[in-house]
Amino acid sequence: MEKVYGRTAAIQKDMVSSLCPGCMHSTMFKLIGEVLEKLDILSRTASVFGIGCCGLGMQYITYDNVTAPHGRACAVATGVKRSTPETIVYTYQGDGDLASIGLGETISAANRGENITVIFVNNGIYGMTGGQMAPTTLVGMKASTAPGGRNPKEHGYPLHMCEILNQLTAPVYLERCTCNTPANVIKTRKAIEKAFQNQIQGAGFSMVEVVTSCPTNWGLDPIESLKFLEEKMLTEFPLGVYRDRQEA
Repeated sequence: MEKVYGRTAAIQKDMVSSLCPGCMHSTMFKLIGEVLEKLDILSRTASVFGIGCCGLGMQYITYDNVTAPHGRACAVATGVKRSTPETIVYTYQGDGDLASIGLGETISAANRGENITVIFVNNGIYGMTGGQMAPTTLVGMKASTAPGGRNPKEHGYPLHMCEILNQLTAPVYLERCTCNTPANVIKTRKAIEKAFQNQIQGAGFSMVEVVTSCPTNWGLDPIESLKFLEEKMLTEFPLGVYRDRQEA
């Protein structure tokens, strides 16, 4: 019988997921692994995971990994890439890690045009640490540190990272995707592949932002969280390519 689908070699065979039902991290780990296999770069790839639920990826992958101090993933990735240019380096970071404590490192790496790939998982909340308000939390959205909902006068507005980085000169590729439907999963895989191809070609800094759900900290079941993502998150964070300087 012809095998048409199987687990990517980038993921440990005997690992059982410990992620919450409805969480999209597992889909992201799979997509990254599939792309690394397709591009035949798995053996020379190093991941730099941020802190939080993103950091759980170290339990699942079969290739090299560095776990960075909170927010410093882009700085660590820069060091790895500059010291071993032949290594394919990517960061995998949540909104708190990339856009809050790591905002300076993220913008600086992008502004320098570092030849790395950044995968940014935006679920609008701090996941592992208990549901605190994140830089991407929606206006009116409740969090453990904003029980009355995000108030712009007190907390400011959500940060839009693709739009922010698009103001810089150096980045070559910025795209916002999601994984709420099979069609969007395919689009996200293509975006991740594009970002890695840019690095292989030495083009410079690429970021793929993936808008995802966090049913546990949103206080919703997995199906309800998909509806919230589609109706609220994607309204605030529109999908699309914000920059592609390698476009044919």
